[in-house]
Amino acid sequence: MNPDELAPLVRQAQRGDTLAMNDLLDALAPYVGRICAPIALGHGPDAAQEALIAIFKSLKTLRAPEALFSWARTIAVREAVRIARDRRTVPAELDDLPQPGDPQLETDIEDVLRRLSPEHRAILVLRDQEGYSETEAAALLLIGTGTVKSRLHRARRTFRKAWSE
Repeated sequence: MNPDELAPLVRQAQRGDTLAMNDLLDALAPYVGRICAPIALGHGPDAAQEALIAIFKSLKTLRAPEALFSWARTIAVREAVRIARDRRTVPAELDDLPQPGDPQLETDIEDVLRRLSPEHRAILVLRDQEGYSETEAAALLLIGTGTVKSRLHRARRTFRKAWSE
């Protein structure tokens, strides 16, 4: 559904319509999950669930229903970073990681991402996977554009270094 089609549904949900809330959940869950998974890694489902809870708890505060996805994205990124910080996992030993070129490329990438901080994962996901500008990423993460640029530079450098090991 596009944002214009969801606006009436949001208004109904804001008035307490449980069927509308269920339809919104169906529309938002895959999107929120796609945002949370690469930031929170193994805790992506937990982060997505926490983000959806936060979204529905504060749905009445959303003044522009057509901005639902950008509002939800902001909440999802914040929750994913929070969950990733709170539930840090011990990184695997470097010798145990698959080497680049291994048929399980997705696993390789996830293992390298696991070694980055949640803040660096968030920047990489927003810029390189979701395609947001530095200004948009800064607004989502509530940090300055200069901070986004430096974190992105460090995240990419760390990712490349870990990838080549």
